Amino acid sequence: MAAKKINPTLKMVLEFGPIVLFFIGYLKLKDEVFLIGGNEYKGFIVITAAFIPLMVASTMALWKLTGHLSKMQFVTLVLVVLFGGMSVWFNDERFIKMKPTVLYLLFGGLLGIGLLRGQSWLKVVMEEVMPLQQEGWMILTRRLCFFFFALAVANELIWRFQSEETWVYFKTFGLPVAMFAFFMFQGQLFQKYGAEEEAGPAE
Repeated sequence: MAAKKINPTLKMVLEFGPIVLFFIGYLKLKDEVFLIGGNEYKGFIVITAAFIPLMVASTMALWKLTGHLSKMQFVTLVLVVLFGGMSVWFNDERFIKMKPTVLYLLFGGLLGIGLLRGQSWLKVVMEEVMPLQQEGWMILTRRLCFFFFALAVANELIWRFQSEETWVYFKTFGLPVAMFAFFMFQGQLFQKYGAEEEAGPAE
C-alpha cells in the first residue's frame, strides 16, 4: 500500500523530534544521578528510558498517518527498544551506544549480500524515491554499503574512545549530517544514470 501524504513539517517533527528531545534532555540531566528503586541511575540512562516510549509513539503516529513504515524505520525502532531496553535494564549505557553500530552493520551487510548475488536491494526500497538505471543502482548500492560500514566503525571508535558527550553530539548531529552529505555528493551519479535517460538519446 502506498504511503499517504502528510504535512512535511509534521513528518519531520515525528522523525527527528525524539532525537532532538533526547539531546535536550541529555544536556539538562547529564550530570544528575537519580535514585530509583534503591539503584543509582545516571541522567543518560534516565533519558534513554524516556526516549524509548517517545520513539515508539512517534513511529506509530507516523505509521498511523502515512499507512507505511520503511524497513529502515522499522528496524531502527526494534533496535532502539532492544538496545535501549538493555541499557535501562542493566543500567549500562554501552548497549544504546552500540545500537548505531549494529544498525549500520546490518544494513551494510544486507546490501553486501545483495551485491554478491548481483542485485541491488537498495533499488527495492528506494526505486520510487530515486529512479535510476540498473547500473546506477549497483554503483550507488556499493557506495552506500561501504559508507554504512564506515559509519559503524566511526560509531565504535567514538563511543569507545571519546567522552559520552562527544558521542551524543555525534549521534544527534554527526550521523544525520554524514548521511545527508553522502547523498548530496551523489549528484553526478544521479545525473548520469537518471532513469529518464532510458526514454531516448539526449538531444
